[in-house]
Amino acid sequence: MPGNGPLTGVVLLNMGGPDSLSAVRPFLARLFSDKELIRLPAATVTQPLFAWIVSGIRARTVRRYYEEIGGGSPIATLTERQRHALEEALARTGGNFRVYVGMRYWYPLARHAALEMKEDAVDRAIALPLYPQYCAATTGSSINDLRRWMKWARCPFPLTEIRSYPDHPKYVAALSETVASTIREVDRHGMFLLFSAHGVPKALIDGGDPYQTETERTVAAVMRSFPDLPHGISYQSRAGRAEWLSPDTVDETARLAREGVRTLVVVPVSFVSDHIETLHELDIRLAAHAREAGIQSFLRAPALNDAPAFIAALSDLVLSA
Repeated sequence: MPGNGPLTGVVLLNMGGPDSLSAVRPFLARLFSDKELIRLPAATVTQPLFAWIVSGIRARTVRRYYEEIGGGSPIATLTERQRHALEEALARTGGNFRVYVGMRYWYPLARHAALEMKEDAVDRAIALPLYPQYCAATTGSSINDLRRWMKWARCPFPLTEIRSYPDHPKYVAALSETVASTIREVDRHGMFLLFSAHGVPKALIDGGDPYQTETERTVAAVMRSFPDLPHGISYQSRAGRAEWLSPDTVDETARLAREGVRTLVVVPVSFVSDHIETLHELDIRLAAHAREAGIQSFLRAPALNDAPAFIAALSDLVLSA
């Protein structure tokens, strides 16, 4: 039932993912074409040519990964569930809200969100990134992309940005519950909590990007609920020859096994939805590596997806904005 007052459009921003095996290469080409994510030296080949070449090289391997998790990414379906749940939560507040989805590299794109908001005659819009920790390569790129498409569509309404929420109490509570539910009936002797965040090139952080600091803020807030457990932060998805944030999640898993950790609990800290990085990189590849390294029990805390506690956090962020 529609609320009262001006119509506010809320745009959930995320990277997106290929919804079929045939979509893998064009998805990768879009990703590698993003100059805010992939920063090439000025003297190198043009970005579109680079993107097309690299996507062709990577597609065969990546396509196999998607095949092993069911033939495509579930992120569009999960984000639609988040969209629906958030719209229902906001409706219960009595306000007049409509929630949209704007993906960066695959459908539904931010272009579609801009056009839909214009058609619905929204009075104002709020950009709500599904990246809790700000990074120029993800949050910044997605917000800039939405702004470009809103300008292209000649949207007449203003856009408010929610830039990050690394230690928002309700987000922290939701993430803490995923950890608590994972270890509730597990022997804590020899247990280690490893918070795995998506890696970024170290040069980005050296240039002043707050991503690493905000990730550390999230982990510190969560660990207030588990003060007696050892923990650490690592970074996954390293690619290319540049120096990335360390330690790498695979390397850290091997180190922890050598130090006698028996139960490794991996918490995907920068991912709020299941996709290739959780379902394949962690659940399949890292789990196999952990077993080979000597970890007796490998557990992965679930992604937040559309958990009610996470939707409550998103609702609170929108109302505060």
